[in-house]
Amino acid sequence: MTKPRGRIWLNVVLVLLAALYLYPLFIVLINSVKTFQQIMDNAVALPATPEFDNFILAFTTMAYPRLFLNTLIATTLGTVGVVLLASVAGHKLSRTKTRLSWLVFLVCVAPMMIPFHSYMIGLVKVAKTLHLTNSVWGLGVLYWGLGIPLALFMYHGFVKTIPIELDESAVIDGCGPLRKFFLVVFPLLQPVSVSVIVLNAMWMWNDFLLPLLVVSGNKQALTLQLAAYNFFGQYKVEWHLAMAAVLLTILPAIVFYLALQKHIMKGMTAGAVKS
Repeated sequence: MTKPRGRIWLNVVLVLLAALYLYPLFIVLINSVKTFQQIMDNAVALPATPEFDNFILAFTTMAYPRLFLNTLIATTLGTVGVVLLASVAGHKLSRTKTRLSWLVFLVCVAPMMIPFHSYMIGLVKVAKTLHLTNSVWGLGVLYWGLGIPLALFMYHGFVKTIPIELDESAVIDGCGPLRKFFLVVFPLLQPVSVSVIVLNAMWMWNDFLLPLLVVSGNKQALTLQLAAYNFFGQYKVEWHLAMAAVLLTILPAIVFYLALQKHIMKGMTAGAVKS
């Protein structure tokens, strides 16, 4: 049985759009295994002979293991903090049916509509006052405030799909608020938690602007994104090393996303229930 003609054309359009979006990544890939001169001659041509030494040189120049650990610490700390704080707040605000709780919820998710560039200077000044600059740990803490609004919005909707009778049964059995949440409710939040983890981990790992503002003054606290940027000098760009560094930087994020991407849509749509 053949597919309807409309579906075939839809698939063709989707394949073309996918190829269009993947083309920049393809350019990065082929240029990462070319010499500097080959890139200058023709950046879109395939390499005559792959130069895998680019990855070795970029790896050593970036001090990849140390910077990988810095990026991992900031991403892990930021993601874990967002999940814990947003899940607790989302559950409490969703279960509390008052006008004040609804107002608090709106205030907490409103920052999603405010562009980061409009308050980044003030954020850096606050971070300096709290001694959160020039530290990957401080960077992770700052991610909490930026990531919680969207996560709270997702948790708030998903909690509505969990019968409130489970909460009441836990209270009858003698569970306190925190014990009730972490033993009864939180395990049921797995679908949306996976979505929150993937979305925030991808964003924090690939983030460039906030690390540039917060930790660029301390070479020991640089992230992989800042190290890759160092190949773009004021008078010369080492394109072959820069492309190799970009691939080394995004490869862990791609692997992480492919491992968990099937859970994203499930978590995003599971909370789409009527209030």
